[in-house]
Amino acid sequence: MIIDELNAMKPNRFHYKLLLIAGLGWAFDAMDTGIISFIMPVLTKEWHLTSTEIGMLGSIGLLGMAIGAILAGALADHIGRKKIITWTMLLYGIATALSALAPNYEFLLFCRLLVGLGLGGELPVVATLITEYSPQNSRGRFMVMLESFWAIGWLLAALIAYLVIPLYGWRIGLAVGALPALYTGVIRAHMPESLRYLMKQQKLAELNETISQLERATAVPLTRCTKQELKALNTQPINSNLSTLWSKQYALRTAMLWITWFGIIFSYYGIFMWLPSLIYQQGFTIVKSFEYLLIMTVAQFPGYISAAYLVDKIGRRYTLSLYLLCSGISSYFFGHATSETVLLTSGIFMSFFNLGAWGVIYTYTPELYPTEIRGLGSGWAAGIGRIGGIIAPILVGFLLSQQLHMDSIFYLFASVFVLISIVVLCFGKESKQQALESIK
Repeated sequence: MIIDELNAMKPNRFHYKLLLIAGLGWAFDAMDTGIISFIMPVLTKEWHLTSTEIGMLGSIGLLGMAIGAILAGALADHIGRKKIITWTMLLYGIATALSALAPNYEFLLFCRLLVGLGLGGELPVVATLITEYSPQNSRGRFMVMLESFWAIGWLLAALIAYLVIPLYGWRIGLAVGALPALYTGVIRAHMPESLRYLMKQQKLAELNETISQLERATAVPLTRCTKQELKALNTQPINSNLSTLWSKQYALRTAMLWITWFGIIFSYYGIFMWLPSLIYQQGFTIVKSFEYLLIMTVAQFPGYISAAYLVDKIGRRYTLSLYLLCSGISSYFFGHATSETVLLTSGIFMSFFNLGAWGVIYTYTPELYPTEIRGLGSGWAAGIGRIGGIIAPILVGFLLSQQLHMDSIFYLFASVFVLISIVVLCFGKESKQQALESIK
């Protein structure tokens, strides 16, 4: 049967092409997210914004991402992964272009909300699609490789911030973020719909046409599906709604994922959305801050590579727990740095482990739900996580306005990392090299 052939297939040109297409979209997402954090110090000076206003600017996009993830995840289970990916990329590309034209703070806030809707909707659905096409024994590696494109996007954002913004201003930097709107044509032409989605939706003609395209792309003979086989696969349909995620069968994994997503996004955005400003407040110039952030961004690549190796060796649960714990330790030392050397070294390790953990969480989440609710489960987990991202930048802005020192703020982030590391270790279910069809 086609699913067995898909699981057993060795990684080939088709898989790497799909990874590249999806990964470039992922990089554009990261570039857009990174650019807004890099322009925060500039906007603070140009528009005379308060810490609370800057925190709101960071959080409004996360509000959009929370709504987008939940809506897009549910829709992807009903109308398809490919359509949702295309529409969400178009939305956030256009909204980013409008952000570059913002005449005032309020208009920029609205645009960032729209950017978040598109961005938050795309990420969990792309992860779902790549999960459903990756060969069983190398699925973890492919998913972490997908997430590694995030570092490429952040690197591009850092380069734009370092080379473009000081010379040409923040508007030009944001204008570059409109590129995803043009990239949607590539998505529509070269990204196939998920075979597993088509099977669950009983779309026989489209399914066999996609199998034919896959056969040509892989040069591997593949079995076509019959109407009887599709009916046999759907003898026990699962209701795709929120109550299913909290049924007895899925409640523990849903709780574990929601807590972990909330914690990792809370700490990530609390730290990284404010990172340029925090470094700047320690006495470094904006240009020097960008240099440090560029170095920290490069450190993300070996973090992804190591996670990609470990995730299929020791498993998702242990790798994720380890990287979250090390993220907490690194963030503690970063917040308590008393010299440039300690600041830079701890920042490098913080980026290494934190982004490695992101690679694993995007691998892990879709694997814990069956196809009928995979988009729904992934979308809700990411959406709940974004609530943590909404709270964190505002909270940091408030704490800074209360004259709270940075080391106290980083106590909080370090503690959250350690806590969710324990949650994953105690309540996580291992899914290493498990067939997606065996997930119940």
